[in-house]
Amino acid sequence: MEFRKKLHLAFSIATAMCLFLCAYHSAILTPSPPWMWRGCSGATEVPEEESFGAAPPAPRAANGRQRWSVWNEFSTSISKEVLQSLKVQWATNRFRVPRNLTRRNATLGREELLCELKTRVPLGTIRAGDGPFLGSKWKKVLPAETLAEKLGPFKTCAVVMSSGSIRNSTLGVEIDSHDAILRLNTAPTDGYSVDVGNRTTIRIINTQVMMSAAFLTDPLYSTGALIVRHPVPYSRDPYALYKKRNYDFLQRYREYRRLRPQQPFYILSASFQWNLWDVIQENSPMDIQPNPPSSGMLGVAVMMNICEQVSVYEFLPSHRKTRLCHYFQNVYNWQCTAGHYHPVTFEKNLVKRLNRGSEFDIYARGKVMLRGFSQQWCPKKL
Repeated sequence: MEFRKKLHLAFSIATAMCLFLCAYHSAILTPSPPWMWRGCSGATEVPEEESFGAAPPAPRAANGRQRWSVWNEFSTSISKEVLQSLKVQWATNRFRVPRNLTRRNATLGREELLCELKTRVPLGTIRAGDGPFLGSKWKKVLPAETLAEKLGPFKTCAVVMSSGSIRNSTLGVEIDSHDAILRLNTAPTDGYSVDVGNRTTIRIINTQVMMSAAFLTDPLYSTGALIVRHPVPYSRDPYALYKKRNYDFLQRYREYRRLRPQQPFYILSASFQWNLWDVIQENSPMDIQPNPPSSGMLGVAVMMNICEQVSVYEFLPSHRKTRLCHYFQNVYNWQCTAGHYHPVTFEKNLVKRLNRGSEFDIYARGKVMLRGFSQQWCPKKL
């Protein structure tokens, strides 16, 4: 009888300790949303409506806690391929970026960093009358309204990366639920809508896409607003766009506008691109590639200007991380994730620091949640 009482007491104490540790773990140690951690088993419970593609169970740390293997923005380890590309790109320095620019060694917090972006990277596009863009020929083709005036503002927005890791994600329904959706370059939806959705509100393209033979006729580009990014020197000189080597690009822009005069089509300003690059460089502990930010990072900055809330998909890779460069092409290279020409590694570090979502969302969906500039209060600088 005495033995049974002792056994019952021991079992009660063990149960109480389990409940206490579980509650302490959920309330104190885990900053994730409350629905992520329930039950002493440590299993992750995701509401049915939140499940868009199954994630494998997370590995356990030495202390028994679940941990999600996601992009580490504070890692001091830079791949040797990225280091090599830095050496090559700085040796070329095509855009004449000055050396020894300011670096803050990643000391800004999330709110300070967001205010820095809001203050220094307002959305800028070429308008009639800017620099050399004078006269009736430009007034006829350059949009009179800003992108925000023409389309926005929006409440919820999605930026869909072209990463191979979005394959088999079944994120299409979730992506299409946003008010506005931005896609990149040649990324299609036909045949991939289960993973990437159907709708396109804005598409950012680079000069190579714009100069391709298919650009004038492919219906892929006639949906939604277009934004073209054309690289110009770090000096931000608007007249650099007018130099002889850019003549074909400007001719193609006017040709497309004549074909589809009702479709909004914008040219990103040099200041927008290089101001964003400056913020990335200043918040990186080393020199980054001296080339403008990637289309993906520019797309994130565009949407933060015109949306209250921005969901970014597969910029920070999920558990589906792969060497596959794009979901619609069978090209494999790890540099597509880390970056070679563009400072992609450092862009991702910045976006991770801005993330307001959970590590589980990154792990399971490759999803980052960002606050739009309009929703961020920033103190006035004296």
